[in-house]
Amino acid sequence: MSAVEARQTAVAQNSFVGQEGHADIAVVIVTFNNAEHLDALFASLRREAGELRLRVVVADNGSTDATREQLAAHPDVTTLDTHGNRGYATGINIAVCRAGDTESILVLNPDLTLERGALGALLERMRVSAAGAVVPRILEPGGRTYPSLRREPSVIRALGDAFLGSRFPQRPGFSSENVAAPEAYTHAHPIEWATGAAILVDARVAAEVGDWDPRFFLYSEETDFFQRMRAAGHTAWYEPRAVVRHDRGGSGSSPQLSALMAANRVRYVRKHHGRGYAAAFHSAVLVHEAMRGWDPAHRATLRVLLEPAAWRRILPRATRWPAAGAGPDPDGAIVIPAHNEAAVIARTLRPLAELARSGRVEVVVVCNGCVDDTAEIARRFAGVTVLEVGAASKSAALNVGDAAATAWPRLYLDADIEIHPGAVAAVLAVLRSGDALAARPAFRYDSTGAGTLVRAYYRARDRMPGARSALWGAGVYGMSEAGHERLGLFPAVTADDLVVDDTFGRGEKRIVETEPVRVRTPRSLDGLRAILTRQHRGTAESRVEDTTARTIRELARSVRGPLTLFDAVVYAALSLNGRRSRNRFVTGHWERDDSSRIPAAGL
Repeated sequence: MSAVEARQTAVAQNSFVGQEGHADIAVVIVTFNNAEHLDALFASLRREAGELRLRVVVADNGSTDATREQLAAHPDVTTLDTHGNRGYATGINIAVCRAGDTESILVLNPDLTLERGALGALLERMRVSAAGAVVPRILEPGGRTYPSLRREPSVIRALGDAFLGSRFPQRPGFSSENVAAPEAYTHAHPIEWATGAAILVDARVAAEVGDWDPRFFLYSEETDFFQRMRAAGHTAWYEPRAVVRHDRGGSGSSPQLSALMAANRVRYVRKHHGRGYAAAFHSAVLVHEAMRGWDPAHRATLRVLLEPAAWRRILPRATRWPAAGAGPDPDGAIVIPAHNEAAVIARTLRPLAELARSGRVEVVVVCNGCVDDTAEIARRFAGVTVLEVGAASKSAALNVGDAAATAWPRLYLDADIEIHPGAVAAVLAVLRSGDALAARPAFRYDSTGAGTLVRAYYRARDRMPGARSALWGAGVYGMSEAGHERLGLFPAVTADDLVVDDTFGRGEKRIVETEPVRVRTPRSLDGLRAILTRQHRGTAESRVEDTTARTIRELARSVRGPLTLFDAVVYAALSLNGRRSRNRFVTGHWERDDSSRIPAAGL
């Protein structure tokens, strides 16, 4: 019997749950050249599968060793190709999309093995304590408990670690980020955070907290996830009865990775604290590296820390393998969130087909909560990456799309909007030049087949300068990498374009005069009412500056005669009706217009 046949026989004995049905735990693993570890990992998981229903999802970050062959020997493991080295957080996000119906999600390093009963102990602790996340005891190769527990980073703790390092491990908690006291690893208790080798997260909490932040690439993504979980009101626990063994070689080691770890600590504090505090923390990390300058690795890290403007260029970052025949660097990326858009997705993708096929632009379609053929139709276009998310959430789809894309700058395109390749190129060029942090192309309303009142509404809107100078309204906008860093993750609000527009000042955003985007207006009055209800609710959720007074002034100035007066009255009446209707929406319901979604012809 060959080695592959032997593994397949073992698979049949303790099989994992497929994509259908309920799982107690969905195990999420990100691999990158981990062939030597996988047999031991899967053997330990299969022992656990005798007691629990496990679903195993692996996102492979472009392995070049035998990892893919090893994974192929386990047909009950869902394997996803990320088409490059996308980073740890991105791999997690892609794999979580396929977690399915599960009570909890276990994020697991590939160079781990589990002691018998480890998963049962983690799950029991989660159920008993109502914890949002639980972490196990980690054993090093020699059998010693690895000090994996951590405290929230702070300036004082960074200075304490800089001056004292591993000395005086019993020193007060305010002076060290590491929890080194042996007694802390002997009993179950709440924690602030822990290293990310193995983390069991309640599936409902994972959905609430959202994606792991892909900007960290590797290191500090777990610090950020735990912080956001705590901010949402959930606790994390340590459970010593759950034991895993860690080879601690899965991520590799290099001066670049050491520098990335230090830089990401600073990035984390910048994300969650003010500018002054972040500068003080950065200084403390510089002191840490300078005091160890006799070591070449620390000297290299110090040089990197002194050049924060160059971090995006010199530190490890996500890479994507180009399409066949394409150059190594796409001009940018297009992220398209799509919810039941089978009628129009082909119409949207056709103008982008050559860009995707040639690899000149990454095109990522994220189907969120789709129960139609949107994903199947999108996959017919060569070069288009199609991802599926269970929840019908545009913000979640945008974040998943961001995690999957690697190229900058990026356009975010509604699934029912048609954009010319020339407009794509023009907007991406403006964003690459650094002239703007955010931009969109010009657009035009297409009211073909629309009723009289709908036409009147859009004629009035088209005359208003505010609607023409903002990023919202076109169904597409773009951001540079620097611009997106200011925004961070897309918030869970209805009006994402309004939030993006409000994020940037007048001199930081551009309307690019190019081939206009075609925005099909509703044909029916009911379709327009649905859109206006959603728009006004989005404005209220986003808590941006109230522009009602400016809108009234612009509307009044647009009146030049009987026809424009009629248009203005229709606009005002319908807008007022939408404002009143926003308070009567059903939670979880997404109002949209279907009258403009004319089914596309066959491919």
